[in-house]
Amino acid sequence: MNRCAGKQERFAFRPYTESMPESRIVADHRIMDGVPCIRGTRIPVATVVGRLAQGLSVKEILADYPQLSADDVRASLEFAAAAVSERQVPLRSTA
Repeated sequence: MNRCAGKQERFAFRPYTESMPESRIVADHRIMDGVPCIRGTRIPVATVVGRLAQGLSVKEILADYPQLSADDVRASLEFAAAAVSERQVPLRSTA
């Protein structure tokens, strides 16, 4: 029996468009030259995802950016996952 089976369902990836009916991520050419940002802010998605990659917790990110919510952080991560799955990312081969 897989002890993580219940957790996998709880944290399963949901496509961005289905999980966020009202988009929290916007790309407007008048704001940050069209860089995808959290709605109502000038905080790029890449900044939020980068902070997660650096090991910061959601709580720490929210302390640094009090105008964000936990849902904004989740939406940033979901947007980044959807963006990567839609395009080919150049990676170096290890062989």
